[in-house]
Amino acid sequence: MTKTALITGASRGLGAAMAKALAPTHHIIAVAKTTGALEDLDDHIQAAGGQATLAPMDITKDAAMQQLCRSIYDRWGSIDLWLHPAIHAAPLSPASHIGEKDFDKSVNTNVTATSRLIRYVAPLLGTNGQVVFFGDPSAGESFFGSYGATKAAQIALAQSWQKETRNTGPKVHITTPNPMPTAARARFHPGEDRAPLADTDAEAVRILGELGIV
Repeated sequence: MTKTALITGASRGLGAAMAKALAPTHHIIAVAKTTGALEDLDDHIQAAGGQATLAPMDITKDAAMQQLCRSIYDRWGSIDLWLHPAIHAAPLSPASHIGEKDFDKSVNTNVTATSRLIRYVAPLLGTNGQVVFFGDPSAGESFFGSYGATKAAQIALAQSWQKETRNTGPKVHITTPNPMPTAARARFHPGEDRAPLADTDAEAVRILGELGIV
């Protein structure tokens, strides 16, 4: 029976790379807001002989996430893997000038939606499933207030869940990818020499291999 992998934030960057790397062994449930990018991902997966279910949804919408998880349960009953690279990368700003709208969106996407998804996805994972969260050392760095604070909060949630399920499952992984030439990084580091950065597809393969997932 084909394994299933839910990827929230699958349309580009590391999420899309993870989907491609997992497609030979998993049916990919790809969640993102950008329909066109999801369709491009689906084309790539199908061309390589894999299968995907596209879910063009906003993870901050509670009703949408309830619908998603109910649909997954109705079709498959459970999932084997959940990867959560979805993130809102708010514009850089001094802490004293953080815009309320940007901060609220960061909290809603990076913290509130993550907490909600943990509640909804945990029953689908059961005791044998696996989860991967992606850390970032930018918390506390200059101008990273909105992103850094909410990313740190997201990882704190993951760390608590990891400790709580250590003896019972699901297995919760937290890993920090090497810097990659993603769109989010380009916004944070404009003009950076991208040549030394890790290839996104190669980084996905490395992480999945090191975690023993593929």
